[in-house]
Amino acid sequence: MVQLGRHFGAGPASLAEIAAAEDMPRAYLEQLAFVLRDAGLVVSTRGAHGGYELARPPQAIPMSEVLRALEGPLAPMICATEDDAHDACARTSSCTVNFLWIRVRDAVAGALNGVTLADLVPLRTVALQPRTTETPALEGALTPS
Repeated sequence: MVQLGRHFGAGPASLAEIAAAEDMPRAYLEQLAFVLRDAGLVVSTRGAHGGYELARPPQAIPMSEVLRALEGPLAPMICATEDDAHDACARTSSCTVNFLWIRVRDAVAGALNGVTLADLVPLRTVALQPRTTETPALEGALTPS
């Protein structure tokens, strides 16, 4: 999805291009593409210049929608499913930890709703540096002259 977000507006991207960019097996990407297409997140185009592209702009796709399409409900436990009509456990109404699982589910959903695909699209331009516990003043003081 991130590769499609980077390619947004430039026409369809082939799964071979995406597989090469992400170092992933094409067969695996084909499975994901079918699921994402069925969820209405991507559209496919057949032909020599065909491939996949986002169905909507990256800023209109919350990551919660992508994860739900690929992984199913965001519930950490079956008793905290997002489907209110689903009674997965006879003890749910008297369970003392069900409240915790619902709060975990809601926190995860809130975090994922707050991030769109557009937030993940920019390339990382700065390499992460290893952390040190020393301050710059101490580093200079400890270096022999």
